[in-house]
Amino acid sequence: MKAMKQLCADKLRVNVYETRAAMGAAAGKAAAVRIRQLLEEKAEVNIIFAAAPSQNETLDTLVAAEGIDWSRINAFHMDEYVGLSADAPQGFGNFLTEHLFGRVPFGRVFRLDPSAKDPQAECARYSALLKQYPVDLVCLGIGENGHLAFNDPGEAKFDDPEVVKVVKLDEVCRQQQVNDGCFASIDEVPTHALTLTIPTLMSAGHLVCTVPAPTKCEAVTLTVNGPVTEMVPATAMRSHGDAVMFCDADSGAKL
Repeated sequence: MKAMKQLCADKLRVNVYETRAAMGAAAGKAAAVRIRQLLEEKAEVNIIFAAAPSQNETLDTLVAAEGIDWSRINAFHMDEYVGLSADAPQGFGNFLTEHLFGRVPFGRVFRLDPSAKDPQAECARYSALLKQYPVDLVCLGIGENGHLAFNDPGEAKFDDPEVVKVVKLDEVCRQQQVNDGCFASIDEVPTHALTLTIPTLMSAGHLVCTVPAPTKCEAVTLTVNGPVTEMVPATAMRSHGDAVMFCDADSGAKL
C-alpha cells in the first residue's frame, strides 16, 4: 500500500495514507515485518501494545499476518485505569484481549491490574516484569493532547526515572475516552491511571505508531512541525532511532 505523502521530522518517519483502512493495513504489515525479523534474531520477542479504537485496523492486520510464531512473543500493554473492576469493558487489558490477546497464542501476556488495591505496588510489579523482558517493539498511538500512553502534557517527562507510574489524567485525555465511545460521559472516566513512562516506551528498538481521524490532526501537526517538548509528549519519537508514524488523510491533513 503506497503512501500518498512521506516526510521526516528529525528521525521520525511519517507516512500519510488516503484512507484509514490503508493506513491500518500498512502499519500492521510494517509491524509484522519487524516481528518476523526479530524472531529470526532472538529466541523471544517482547512487545508493548496500545489499547484504543485507533489501533483496530492495525491489530486486525497483525492478527491476520502469516509467518509469526506467537508462542515466542511476550505481550505487555502500556497503560490502564486505576479503580475499574478487573472485568470492566473499558479496561485496556480487556480491550486487547478482545482485539489481540485472545486471537493469537502469545507465549505470555502480562497485564496491568486496574483493580489493584495498591497502585504503587502494581507499578513496581509491572516494572520488574519490563526489566526482566526488555522491550523490542512498541505498537502505539498518540492522544488528542499529544500524549503517549497516559503521559499527558504536564505529566510526561522525557527523562523520567520511573518505569511505570501513577498519573492524574487531564481533561482533554478524559474527554477523548468519551469521544472514543468508551464512556458515556466524562464523569464516568477515572481520574487516575497507571502508565509506562516515556523512557520505557522509547527504550524499545522499534516503534510503529498508528494515528487516524480528524480529532488527531492537531496533535499530529504539533508532533511533526512543532518544537520537541514534554508539552507534546509524542515529540519524543523524533529522537528515536527507528520510529514510523502512520496517518490517514484526516490526521495528516495539515502536514
